[in-house]
Amino acid sequence: MKIVMSRSWVKIAAAAAVAGLAVSACSTTKFGAAALTGDSRISSSQLTTQVANLNTAYQADRAKGVKPQRTTAQETQQVLTWLILFRVYNKIAAQHNINVTPAQAQKEQAGLTSEAASNKVTLTEYVSAGGALPPDLLPQLDRYFAILSALEGRLDGGKAPTSSATQTKLESSVAHQQCLASKDLGVTVNPQFGVWDYNSYSVVPAPPTLAANPTPSASPSPITTTAPC
Repeated sequence: MKIVMSRSWVKIAAAAAVAGLAVSACSTTKFGAAALTGDSRISSSQLTTQVANLNTAYQADRAKGVKPQRTTAQETQQVLTWLILFRVYNKIAAQHNINVTPAQAQKEQAGLTSEAASNKVTLTEYVSAGGALPPDLLPQLDRYFAILSALEGRLDGGKAPTSSATQTKLESSVAHQQCLASKDLGVTVNPQFGVWDYNSYSVVPAPPTLAANPTPSASPSPITTTAPC
């Protein structure tokens, strides 16, 4: 079964395969950390646990005929992307004095549940197969969307975009706020797990520095590892 995703959020978790980026073996991350965000860290053990949770969900999804929609074999980067994005949006909430209420979070989950039902899947199948999100992180996802919704409301003055031009402008403004928050947090990913890309705001695989393919079949996707904002 193919899931039709009606929210643009799934694009955030889709880590793109890239080539041609040299990453130093000397990491600025602390020992045992998969990533650093400000004064806190995402531990390697936490990442490993959540990747295992996602793969367990995938097994249950496949048993019901629901196939993962994200790129396979990149679960580690996809899950780490979510773990970082949740912290980035917590930073955005702090920067904009956004306080998420339980009612706002429940409203976001209700929207996701409705979208799942339209695809004839459960909510857990929708977020795991559709968004590469471990189902036990649903509360964080609800908060993420509530923050995003509040941020968009402030950026567009409470008026929903009425044209593709205004929608593009809003998306650009949101991306700018993501950039500022990521920069303020100094997001740093352990090269073992990939690199934080400011173009897609996701963790993308860091290719090996040795034995590079002299004749790649396709041009590598551009990566920006320093905040452009």
